[in-house]
Amino acid sequence: MTTINLTTKIKAAKQIVFDASRNIDIHQQSASPSKEKAIAGVTSSLINLNETVTWRGKHFGLYLTHKSRITAMNFYDYFVDEMERGKFKSFKHEHFFEEENGITIMKDKLQYEIPFGIFGELFNVLFLEKHLTNFLLERNKVLKAVSEKVV
Repeated sequence: MTTINLTTKIKAAKQIVFDASRNIDIHQQSASPSKEKAIAGVTSSLINLNETVTWRGKHFGLYLTHKSRITAMNFYDYFVDEMERGKFKSFKHEHFFEEENGITIMKDKLQYEIPFGIFGELFNVLFLEKHLTNFLLERNKVLKAVSEKVV
């Protein structure tokens, strides 16, 4: 299992950052380099507990689909999305939010497993982990810009 941990500081109230983080439209904006679109389930605005979204995007030259469900949510502190269908063996993305002196500290914890044994592990080490880290960094850059504009 691979774990990616990121921390992003945003000059906005955590309610604003929390809602931006679960906003399908903002996610599509941040994922525009991979042409990622919501094609089923919740396809715009805010996603909530037990709701699903199916994404279709181009990664490594292939169009892939990934269906996630929001499996846990504690307003405005935490939520989790987990893969229901896709190319991973497992995929769990935890989102944490803390506020200190008007600054929200947003933490991402992404844990995933990939299939294909040693070949999958090699692909992960050479390409996938960096790709997913950069994907999250771009997402967080957009979330920061959008959230800080709202203030």
